[in-house]
Amino acid sequence: MKFRVSLVAAAVLLLAAAAAAGRLWPQQIVAIAGAVMGMTRALGGMGWTLAALVQVLVAVCGILPASVGAFACGLAYGVEAGFLLSASGTLAGAMLAFGLSRSLFRPLIVRLLARNPRAARLEAGVARDGWRLVALLRCSPVMPFAVTSYAFGLTSISPRAYLTGTLAALPALLGYVVLGDLAGTSIVSLTSRQAHAVHMALLVLAIAATILLTWRIGRIIQRAIPAGNDSRI
Repeated sequence: MKFRVSLVAAAVLLLAAAAAAGRLWPQQIVAIAGAVMGMTRALGGMGWTLAALVQVLVAVCGILPASVGAFACGLAYGVEAGFLLSASGTLAGAMLAFGLSRSLFRPLIVRLLARNPRAARLEAGVARDGWRLVALLRCSPVMPFAVTSYAFGLTSISPRAYLTGTLAALPALLGYVVLGDLAGTSIVSLTSRQAHAVHMALLVLAIAATILLTWRIGRIIQRAIPAGNDSRI
């Protein structure tokens, strides 16, 4: 029990440190990530592995938005290879964060839910919504990618449903890879019509997903907590 508590404390401290670093020195960290991605191209196969590991680290620690890693992959490797590296690293990082949260934190949540039937009904509603809720959260910017991964690890959503929903993050990830590729060409700049079109598509996707997410969460709460029920969670 003490060992588990120590692991939980260490994980929380690492995540807090990563989040603080991202907020205190965002430009420096972005510059470092861009430099690392730039160097990987000259390393051949080892560079591919390093680029994927950087994206895994971004997805797990939340030091930077996953979009920054995708942008850097597009800048260094172009659309096809950049998307392959970004997508594989992001999905691997998402599953790793989910697994860590599920194994370290979920037992504590289960004990808390056992004492609170109303909260348990709400959690069950989230689990029933499964991959749909995961997909909407992945498309919406309301929660950072890493935070969403750890949050779903606390629930009883199955790994399969979680992974299926996380695939919804790939279209936006592709958009950022394309932006990175455009920024890396000498002919097209980030102020071009192509880049503007990609920006607009990402914005529309985010707004639509946020609207649907708000409606979906409202439905889950209504089903779990009927009107007129005054008991507290």
